[in-house]
Amino acid sequence: MTKPLLKGMEGVFIPVKDPKISAEWYEEILGFQLIYLEEDACVMRIHELSQTVVCLVRTENHQPLQFPKNDFGVGKYYNFIPEDIDETYKSLINKKVQVNKIDGEGTSRFFTFYDPDGNPLGVCQ
Repeated sequence: MTKPLLKGMEGVFIPVKDPKISAEWYEEILGFQLIYLEEDACVMRIHELSQTVVCLVRTENHQPLQFPKNDFGVGKYYNFIPEDIDETYKSLINKKVQVNKIDGEGTSRFFTFYDPDGNPLGVCQ
């Protein structure tokens, strides 16, 4: 077996219209913590124990993330891991976030939700 060259993921980059407005949404709705904010981008911590950060980057002529058509059923680039998928789902609905139904079965369940810029994001447990 080859020794892995990488040990994790430092950051996830998501295109947005306005990093400040998006950061407020990610903080209020998802509980992310703002680390750094400037005009063209911001960096947010997902969870105090998470090594991976989310960077919201201002894009010109913004287009929401769109995963290429495929036969596997994948429609998003990122899946976040919840403490409890059912509670996360209920919380997003209560906060008026656009959320698709929970899918999967057994120990593998997932759903897609959308940020204010229309980017599809996933939750998987």
